[in-house]
Amino acid sequence: MSGLPMNGLKVAIVGATGAVGHELMKVLENSTLDFSELQLYASPRSAGLKLPFKGQELTVQATPEGAIDADVILASAGGSISKALAPAWVAGGALVIDNSSAFRYDADVPLVVPEVNGEAALAHKGIIANPNCTTAIAVVAVAPLHRKYGVKRMIVSTYQATSGAGQKGMEELLEQTHMQLHGKEATATVFAHPIPFNVIPHIDAFQDNGYTKEEMKVAWETRKILGDESLIISCTAVRIPTLRTHSEAITLELERPATPDEARELLRHAAGVEVRDDPAAKLYPMPLTASGKYDVEVGRIRSSLAFEGGLELFVSGDQLLKGAALNAVQIAEYLQEKGALKPRASAL
Repeated sequence: MSGLPMNGLKVAIVGATGAVGHELMKVLENSTLDFSELQLYASPRSAGLKLPFKGQELTVQATPEGAIDADVILASAGGSISKALAPAWVAGGALVIDNSSAFRYDADVPLVVPEVNGEAALAHKGIIANPNCTTAIAVVAVAPLHRKYGVKRMIVSTYQATSGAGQKGMEELLEQTHMQLHGKEATATVFAHPIPFNVIPHIDAFQDNGYTKEEMKVAWETRKILGDESLIISCTAVRIPTLRTHSEAITLELERPATPDEARELLRHAAGVEVRDDPAAKLYPMPLTASGKYDVEVGRIRSSLAFEGGLELFVSGDQLLKGAALNAVQIAEYLQEKGALKPRASAL
């Protein structure tokens, strides 16, 4: 490919025509990853489509049943596809960085946010899992505080954009908003209820404990990423009528007390974080300002009224970037920087 090194990695995107797939291509255009070839795969109905990349048009291929001739496969085609095909991709010699929930809870599959636990990726056995978007955004902000002060309890309320349901979710918001503004009744198909001018406290399936699976993912995955199974976490996940970028209100009970000023100073130096915290100037995290950013915005940092010495904060992070595509590419970049990711031909 023109503009790429001749002997770099072969990279493949599975699910290239989806919302995350498009973001993966954008991130790769500006990535430090040393790759010489990009292959695009999607469902058979998308085969033959042309997608722009670095001044060229790449042809989408139908995802094969067996191995893919690539060093790195960035998979974002859904859990069922990954579960069925990833073992064959690994057997063919590829490293799979998977955006679905298919492998997140497997004990021998690292669940990685590079700023938090990048070293875990080095122990992979062919598959590395990308966390749920809500979790990824939260842990970027919480991990530095946990390392210094020790988080005992974490209470999260989320405000999740329609991008969390993919391209179809965003399209439903736009189409139904147009319908309602023109006096037409909107019927939900992607979401449980019409999303325009509404908030829906229901993301993913309800579990026996009354929480949704989305809410439980935050608990399960945060513990795994932080390496602390003792952490007590509760979450309420809510869908809101925005296009992209998830926001979260987070309450932390700490083992060692922290002041808001101490937390701000710590987070200003934390990788992947932008402190946006000046209420007097109306400066705080919002989807409007966080959309398109690689860093997670953190603000509204204040002492908790519920837990003495604890903290309250508000975060906004682009679900399609840090919550998905960006994090996946950053995992590959981290491995390459550590010398743990090389073209297979170089090892022959």
